[in-house]
Amino acid sequence: MRWRCPTVVTFASAALFGCLENGPEPQRITEERDLPSRFPAAHRIVAIGDLHGDLEATRTALHLAGALGEGDQWIGGDLVVVQTGDQFDRGNEELEILDLLESLDFQARQEGGAVHALNGNHELMNVELDLRYVTLDGFADFLKEPIPNLEGAEPETVVEAVLARMKSLRPGGLVARRLADRNVVVMVGTTVFAHGGVLPHVAEYGIERLNQETRIWLRGETSGPPDILLATDGPVWSRHFGDDPNEKDCLLLYKTLALLGAERMVVGHTVQDNGITSACDERVWRIDVGLSAHYGGTPAVLELSDGRARVIENTEVTEKVR
Repeated sequence: MRWRCPTVVTFASAALFGCLENGPEPQRITEERDLPSRFPAAHRIVAIGDLHGDLEATRTALHLAGALGEGDQWIGGDLVVVQTGDQFDRGNEELEILDLLESLDFQARQEGGAVHALNGNHELMNVELDLRYVTLDGFADFLKEPIPNLEGAEPETVVEAVLARMKSLRPGGLVARRLADRNVVVMVGTTVFAHGGVLPHVAEYGIERLNQETRIWLRGETSGPPDILLATDGPVWSRHFGDDPNEKDCLLLYKTLALLGAERMVVGHTVQDNGITSACDERVWRIDVGLSAHYGGTPAVLELSDGRARVIENTEVTEKVR
């Protein structure tokens, strides 16, 4: 069995949150899935990479996508937006981003569109109570009466804020249950989306099974996540396609696509210094452009429409067709 409480959790906190070394293995999923993992093809899809707590950059990306109007209203019609995870960490407005994406999804579905926000490694790190990349404001937002930040706050307030975030994000917590309403991997038409990337062994495991086993863990209904989820070659941590893939990596990609019945893959996770890029004969697109304030990159999104991929950038909304 794996110890489920990282070293950031003190012994007292571990006792408070009921972290256990022993417990049942994650159950096999045989019942009907709560959410689909595959969705019909859409006339227009826009993919957005890592957001890392930057609400302004998130809004900019959604404007580029043609999804967001005044007052945070959905203007995308039947547009499908896929955000490939990592809304959390490194920035101060994580919960605001969560609220915005959920609101837009609700609005979009009234018009035949959708917003699929995926879970990335940073969402799941927080559930595992790995809080290394949380900002002071990121803790303060979880207080019953939020304060601007914790700098200079009384020690008791700091402890209260840290414990409040942990309680809300541990499996079964309020925010963890919101994350359970998402997938790790989705397919829209013949395009597969994931944070880090999907390798053949993940495709063979089954994206429906992976998503549902992750979901019941986030709800606190089982002792831990499926081992495949948080592995270094798992769907939220793999960098096989985000770094410079070699011939072997491309062969893995082609095998995955064949197993899933997909034509292309879109991933985030690994910052692309020169903007959105493709590899392996444009069968994989890398969309993490480091658009948050933490990285200082230029916002850009990937549009998929009529079988073509188009990069839309924030330099006077210039467009590059590739």
